[in-house]
Amino acid sequence: MAELVMPRLSDTMEEGTILRWLKADGEQVARGEELVEIETDKATMTYESDQAGVLEIVAEEGSTLPVGAVIAHVGASSEGTDERDAPGGRARERERGDSAVADGSPTAAAPADAQPPAQAERSGEPVAVGERVKASPLARRIARESGIDLHGVSGSGPGGRIVKADVLASTAGATDSPGAAAAGASAPPGTADAGASMPTPAPGTPGALEGVLTAKGETSTIELSRTQQTVARRMAESKATIPDFTLQIDVDMEECVQLRGQLKQLSSPGGTTDPVVNAHEVPTYNDMVVKASALALREHPNANGSYRDGRVQVYSRVNVGVAVAAEGALVVPTVFDADEKSLGEIAREARALAERVRAGTITPPELGGGTFTVSNLGMYGVKSFTAIINPPQAGILSVGALAPRAVVRDGELVARNTMTLTLACDHRILYGAEAAQFLARIRELLEAPASLTL
Repeated sequence: MAELVMPRLSDTMEEGTILRWLKADGEQVARGEELVEIETDKATMTYESDQAGVLEIVAEEGSTLPVGAVIAHVGASSEGTDERDAPGGRARERERGDSAVADGSPTAAAPADAQPPAQAERSGEPVAVGERVKASPLARRIARESGIDLHGVSGSGPGGRIVKADVLASTAGATDSPGAAAAGASAPPGTADAGASMPTPAPGTPGALEGVLTAKGETSTIELSRTQQTVARRMAESKATIPDFTLQIDVDMEECVQLRGQLKQLSSPGGTTDPVVNAHEVPTYNDMVVKASALALREHPNANGSYRDGRVQVYSRVNVGVAVAAEGALVVPTVFDADEKSLGEIAREARALAERVRAGTITPPELGGGTFTVSNLGMYGVKSFTAIINPPQAGILSVGALAPRAVVRDGELVARNTMTLTLACDHRILYGAEAAQFLARIRELLEAPASLTL
C-alpha cells in the first residue's frame, strides 16, 4: 500500500490545508486522476494521484498538515484480494489487532482468519461478532473515538468494506435513536445537549453559551482561510519590521484620457488590424500605470530591489505585482518582465490574471517573483490611500481615482483629469530624494504617454 503525502506545491509552501476530497474513502482511484483540493499560502490547487488503487483517507477535510505528512493511502482493490496477502499486510493486521486489544474492542478477540471469503464479499450487511471486520483505518479510528462497535455497521465500500461515511451515519443514527434520547433525559444536570431545553444564563454571566446575545450583540467567530492567514501575517510583519515613509504626487492624466479614447476608436470593428490595439480589452489607466512604473523601475534599480540581512538585493527582471481583490482576500498576481512588454500585452495579461484570481484557478508561480506592486482603489472613488508594502519589496504604489479637478493652466483655472499616486517606500532601500525622483519619473511618463505604446 502506497502512501500519499502532502505535496510541496510551491517553493515557499510549508504546510497545506485539505479543502475537499474529490474521491470518497474506499473508492477506486486511477493514476493521474484528480484526488484532492489543497489550499496553500498562495492559492488553491488540485492534486492528482500518482498511484492507482483503493483510496484510504487519513487526513480529513479541513486538516492542516506540513509538507511530507501522510494524507492518504492507496492500495490494491479489496475485491478478491485480502489486504493480509499484500506485502506487510499480516504485520499491519497484527498491529491493528494489538491496537484493538488496547482499546478493548471486541474485534481483538476475533481470529485473524475467522472471516470466510464468501462473507468478505458481502455488502450492506453488518458483520457477525467473531468475524474480522473490513474497514478503512480512518473508519476504525472514528469508531474507536465514538465508541461504536464496527460489527454492527454496514459497509458501503468495495466488498462491503466499512468507510468513514458508514461510521458517521451510524453515529448519527445512534444519536437520533430513542435510547439516546432516553439517555439524554436521564443525564445528570449540566450534561444535557446544548440544544436541549434548559435555562440559558443571562448575557455576560459565567457559563453563558457562545453565540448568545451580550452587550455587544450576538458574536460569531469566522475562521480565516490559509490565504487570509498569510496576508495577515505578512502585513503584520511589514508594519513591524519595515521603516517606511510615503510620498504623494498629482498626475495630469489628460493625455492618457485622450490616448485611451483613440485606442477605443481604433479597436472598433474595421478600425485597425494592429494586435496591440485590437486586444479584448482596451488598456485601462491602471495598465498605463503598471507600464510607466516598469519603465521607471528600470531607470531606478534600487526601487526594484529588496532588503535582506543588512544588504540590498537588486533584481535584473522587472516583475510588477497587480493587487486584485478576491473573495475575502487580497491576491497579487505578477506581470513578469513588464518593462519589456507592450501596453497591449500588459493589458491582456493583467486581465487574464485577474480573471483567474476571481475564478480561484491562479497558480503559485503566477503569484510569486514580484519585485514591485501596484494597488488601485480608484474604481471605488478613493482619492488617495497608503498601501502596506509587500515584504521584502522596496515599495508599493497606490493609485487613486481619476477625476476632473480644478487646476491653473497659463494663469487660468481649468478642469483637468487628475490622479493622485502615493508611493510607500522602505527607508532602508530608498531615501527621500531617490524615491521622489522615481515617483516624478512615473508622472512624467503618464503625462506624455506616447512612450508607453512603444
